[in-house]
Amino acid sequence: MSLHNIAREITIDQIRHLETSIPGPKSTQRHAEREQHVTAGFGVTLPVFVEAADGGIIQDIDGNRLIDFASGIAVTSLGASNKRVAERVAAQIEKFSHTCFMVTEYDSFTQVCKWLNEHTPGDFDKRTGLFSTGAEAVENAIKIARSATGRPNVLVFDEAYHGRSLLTMAMTAKENPYQLNFGPMPREVVRAASANPLRPVYGGSTPDEITEKSLASVRDTLSTHGADTFAAMVIEPIQGEGGFIVPAPGFLAGLREIADEHGIVLVIDEIQAGLGRTGKLYASEWEGVAGDITLSAKALANGVPLSAVTGRAELMNAVHSGGLGGTYAGNPIACEAALAVFEQLDQSVLDNATKIEQTVREVLEPLLEKTNIVAQVRGRGAMLAIELADKGTLEPRPDLARSIALACHAQGVIILTCGTYGNVIRLLPPLIIGEELLRDGLQVLARAIEDAA
Repeated sequence: MSLHNIAREITIDQIRHLETSIPGPKSTQRHAEREQHVTAGFGVTLPVFVEAADGGIIQDIDGNRLIDFASGIAVTSLGASNKRVAERVAAQIEKFSHTCFMVTEYDSFTQVCKWLNEHTPGDFDKRTGLFSTGAEAVENAIKIARSATGRPNVLVFDEAYHGRSLLTMAMTAKENPYQLNFGPMPREVVRAASANPLRPVYGGSTPDEITEKSLASVRDTLSTHGADTFAAMVIEPIQGEGGFIVPAPGFLAGLREIADEHGIVLVIDEIQAGLGRTGKLYASEWEGVAGDITLSAKALANGVPLSAVTGRAELMNAVHSGGLGGTYAGNPIACEAALAVFEQLDQSVLDNATKIEQTVREVLEPLLEKTNIVAQVRGRGAMLAIELADKGTLEPRPDLARSIALACHAQGVIILTCGTYGNVIRLLPPLIIGEELLRDGLQVLARAIEDAA
């Protein structure tokens, strides 16, 4: 199904509309009720309650139509009420909602695995396991790597985010809010410097120098801890929560060489960047690098919980029978949703992700010269970010990120912040968003940045 056909099935007007203030009175009342019943441990970006959503619009219970630059954190890439996903899910529920794949089997699980084996990067024989969440995918990748290598340690990188479970918290670089008060953390996780082009830990005046110095530091880190003790090296091809950081060119390829040299399993975490988000099916394709294991989640089933670990057959089959699984792993409803995504994830959708990038850069890159607070506009496809920092010193400005986000929210544009310092605005619009709606939201954001400068 092409982008044109998906767009024809959208039922909500794709126009921003403010019926009340944001949040409106009904949402405010519902939020007060939430606070009486929901743990305070769950945060919220924008306290509005949703009535309907599709395309690039979220409609709240007060009648406001908000532009969606979040996609449920890169999940609803094909729209939050995609018709084909709804059809396949509804048909499956009529048959059965669950059996547990480890008890009795169903074909949709196999077909999702087959598609992933054929479409994830790497020209080698693959096997796939399905799970429910991104963190589960990460943890199972580590289990597989340890089983295959007999080694304990895991190498991760600065600015990394891999999840909220105990092991993935330790693998995540940002302490607050992810690790704060939840220790102690597993000790087998070792962190190395990434190749951040804007803030290189080991310096370098050119991308090549940044890559060279960063890779040298990775080798030093492995040597210090014993390279032969590492089961896995885990990297996001574009670091998500860390600030949408695209590593300096050649860094991923260098990690591939180091992993091969020491027999370390290279795990590429495509949970946020994969499934078309960057204009290719998987972001690692931009670097021409294939992981031994590739992780998928978020957009995989367009909002129905599903994740996947896809890797070399000899690695994936190294685990003993019964060693992998989970009660809800590869639930049949989620598998049908994923198959609906695969039906629609064609070149027209990938091309629109590229067009989204072109439009975003056209509107926002002039702010690099017009203001003293935009340090960088970066990313790929529909995974883009604006880092806010004082020019010259690069002192992070999380205060501006917060105030700009609030200004956008008040005007009906949902945006998220991220980054190690909380000073990055990230844009994750649905891959099917129309250009007129995209430009409207970007103009709101551009004005908010100029007003804050």
